[in-house]
Amino acid sequence: MRPATREDAQDVAKIWIDGWRDAHLGHVPEELAAVRTAESFGVRASQRVDDTVVAAVGGSVAGFVMVVGDEVEQVYVAEQHRGTAVAAILLAEAERLVAAAGHGKAWLAVVAGNPRARRFYERNGWTDEGPFEYAASAAAGPVLVPTHRYTKDVVGTQLTRRAR
Repeated sequence: MRPATREDAQDVAKIWIDGWRDAHLGHVPEELAAVRTAESFGVRASQRVDDTVVAAVGGSVAGFVMVVGDEVEQVYVAEQHRGTAVAAILLAEAERLVAAAGHGKAWLAVVAGNPRARRFYERNGWTDEGPFEYAASAAAGPVLVPTHRYTKDVVGTQLTRRAR
């Protein structure tokens, strides 16, 4: 586990677009799917390096999280590492980052039609607070996406910095 670098942006973008397509196509407005191109993920990954922590396995980026304030914005794992401990380790790091920033509760949005992710968060102690519309960023302005808001109390989460 380590902070992302500019050199990681291409690997992050690849994991992000593959995971996003798996989880979101058919479950988000077509307007959003149309603007989430490979190029857009590359640009966004480069712009978000400072908000990103990566998990590396065998020297390669296996997954990443993006955290801003109390929101765990993105959690994605490369397909070959799904079903391993990578996602749980990344999520625990995201929770630690939220707590270290002084927040008592973390939150994230999960597309309503993504039962795999919803089960994962619930297994890891997150609570589904119900449906809401998440304003996803797009060049022409926000696109409202049907999601569920998940939260977790992070008070007492280990605040010491893990070896990355």
